Amino acid sequence: MLEAQNLEKICHSSITIVKEAGRFISSQIGKVTAVDIIAKEKNSLVSYVDIETEKILVNGLKDLVPNANFITEENTVTKTQQQSDWNWIIDPLDGTTNFLKGIPVFCISVGLSYRDEVCLGIIYDMNRDECFYAWKGGGAFLNDQKIKVSQVSQIEESVVATGFPYSNLQEGLIDLLDQILQKARGVRRLGSAALDLAYTACGRFDSYYELRINAWDIAAGIILVQEAGGRVSDIHGNANPLYSANILSSNGITHDEFLKLIENVKKF
Repeated sequence: MLEAQNLEKICHSSITIVKEAGRFISSQIGKVTAVDIIAKEKNSLVSYVDIETEKILVNGLKDLVPNANFITEENTVTKTQQQSDWNWIIDPLDGTTNFLKGIPVFCISVGLSYRDEVCLGIIYDMNRDECFYAWKGGGAFLNDQKIKVSQVSQIEESVVATGFPYSNLQEGLIDLLDQILQKARGVRRLGSAALDLAYTACGRFDSYYELRINAWDIAAGIILVQEAGGRVSDIHGNANPLYSANILSSNGITHDEFLKLIENVKKF
């Protein structure tokens, strides 16, 4: 593992690259036409903006950590047989559907992991020029100001964020959402898992959970919440949810209460 000082340097170098990619995305708002859009699945869209943004990120990041591999949503990187403890985990445009519909809730998410533990993360919302970032042992920041999770002490006081799949809905998922709707102060769905985690890290949300999620959606957000003083696990309480396909994040205070609520549904 790199020392915190080196991670900080890599983080700030990465931010420059991420913001360059963000400027490209901003330049394409309103320019994508129907013929530019590909449906990977019924509810999963991609355009040239996702692909070109990913190329900008990969090209800029590839020399910052020698021998690091890339795990990316759009698979623009040629796979190699080379093994590495380091992985860049990238979602070039989290919230693609929002972007294509002109809804200004989307971002870039870039995480760096060492032996499957996230040690650096950047989430950039170019619409608000909000750059959330963190590195292991260095704290979490929003535009150079340190951020902390909320101090809400129970679910009844919490604003909870979530996302959900549009097909093969598990019965338990609906039951869990029903329980949270009844118990929480409010429930929000932004359409961007990365921003859900960033907002949890800075206290705008008190918790965020989601099932059937990908590593590139959550990698950067995991370290943000952790370094902001929060807690992240899978829905069973295991501490590293990176490849679990589900996640629960919170301010830490309400985490066990939330895990108990999930356990009581008993359908996962």
